[in-house]
Amino acid sequence: MTSIRRALISASDKAGMTDLAAALNEFGIEILSTGGTARLLREAGLPVREVADYTGFPEIMDGRVKTLHPRVHGALLGRCGTDDAVMREHGIEPIDLIVVNLYPFAQTAKRDDCSDEAAIEQIDIGGPAMLRSAAKNHERVAVLVDPGDYAPVIDELRAGGTLSAATRRRLAVKAFAHTAAYDAAIASYLGTGTLENVESDPLESDPLESDPLGSDSSDPLTTAQGLPPDGVTAGPDSPWPETLQLTFIRRQNLRYGENPHQAAAFYADSDASGAGIAGARQLQGKELSFNNIADADAALECVRQFAATACVIVKHANPCGVAIADAALDAYQRAFRTDPTSAFGGIIAFNRPLDATTVAAILERQFVEVLVAPEIDEAAWPLLKAKPNVRVLVTGVLEPLAARRDLKSVSGGLLVQDHDRGAIDSADLKLVTRRAPGPTELSDLLFAWQVCKFVKSNAIVYAQGGATLGIGAGQMSRVVSSRVAALKAHEQGLGLDAAVMASDAFLPFRDGLDVAAGHGIRAVIQPGGSVRDTEVIAAADGHGMAMVFTGMRHFRH
Repeated sequence: MTSIRRALISASDKAGMTDLAAALNEFGIEILSTGGTARLLREAGLPVREVADYTGFPEIMDGRVKTLHPRVHGALLGRCGTDDAVMREHGIEPIDLIVVNLYPFAQTAKRDDCSDEAAIEQIDIGGPAMLRSAAKNHERVAVLVDPGDYAPVIDELRAGGTLSAATRRRLAVKAFAHTAAYDAAIASYLGTGTLENVESDPLESDPLESDPLGSDSSDPLTTAQGLPPDGVTAGPDSPWPETLQLTFIRRQNLRYGENPHQAAAFYADSDASGAGIAGARQLQGKELSFNNIADADAALECVRQFAATACVIVKHANPCGVAIADAALDAYQRAFRTDPTSAFGGIIAFNRPLDATTVAAILERQFVEVLVAPEIDEAAWPLLKAKPNVRVLVTGVLEPLAARRDLKSVSGGLLVQDHDRGAIDSADLKLVTRRAPGPTELSDLLFAWQVCKFVKSNAIVYAQGGATLGIGAGQMSRVVSSRVAALKAHEQGLGLDAAVMASDAFLPFRDGLDVAAGHGIRAVIQPGGSVRDTEVIAAADGHGMAMVFTGMRHFRH
């Protein structure tokens, strides 16, 4: 272990800086600094030596060149016992600790009013160079990039007078991860002009212009699902970066993956914001499993989309019951009745704080793996603590997520797409049958469509009164999904008379519609776009059904 004699501090984020420098001063460590950081420390009454005085070369180009000097990088890269002679020859005094965080490039580039010139000006050059030099030579040099590490480092110095090799190694890993994420943000911005995911894929054709509900038009969609024209490929003008750089931080090791023979870990997006599973607090219960996390995410993303109080129960990545109501208890009870068998051992998510009455009803009625809610009322905690194995996740207020990317690994590669944020309202619907849905049917159709978006394809959802009645998920044919959804409803004694149906993709044949009509379904919402739309529309008219097209597909694989 080596002692720390000299530290260089140059930080954009000044949080905790004076306290850190004061502690280093107590240890007799000389402090070198630059620009604004040096002024801050001087104003706090702390002794500081300007880097320009140390190098004998002034800061130039408005401070853009100040640490790119052999006396700085030689001081960081010099190895004990190997480079001592050359360091003495050139008057290089070793620097044993650097505290650097970088110009706020990402924060600047994300601002709506940020110009390209302003963003590029925030690309730090000297900072990453120093971090990499110090991290490379971590056998001798300690490198701090995270204000959260300041206190532990000071504590270790107070306890032993130096930093262990393990600490310096850990800090070096964090420094390289920091510069990698920084470079990735720059590459993304320069390659696509934005740090955010693309709002809409320009390769996708323009959305179909729909007739308002009530139109007498019965013409089928003229394009199939809004797919891009044949032959469109990513070219030089693609919004996607040529090289995709991703930075995720390990949040926890998992006992295993989907199955016990698979190793697994859970990583959080370093740039994520807003309430989500990766940022949720687990307040009690056993360690989350791989499948718990995947299912909890599916439940949370489904429940997040509803403005009304909602409950979503998920089992094996599919909603098995969804309902909206005036209160959380009513929403839960109506969601549970859809499929109590599947709800056993499921994940239950709410978009409102979870109260004691609802918690009591859940715990008395079923075994639950995970409860997810924005908050838990204080009165509910005694009930939950009596069931210590129930995992409880608190997310904070659920707001619509910003644009993001969905990732799916394939052998030797990665599929990347925009997150499916597609939504519709009644004005987007195209009436294609002679009968239009009534106001209640229309409300149920839009509810069923929201649920269908989160059901694995082929997806069929039967619903009525803001609650699911039967869900057919993940079948290889749509007609089978129609039958499964009806089977689920009838198993629970839930009649489908005057209920509605949602299909995540077009009905390729009339068979699925005939099945639904035979069980009492009276209104249908689907994307349209099949070559047999005319046949399906005629079947709906023959059954006296109302049917609307969305022009939007929601495949979920």
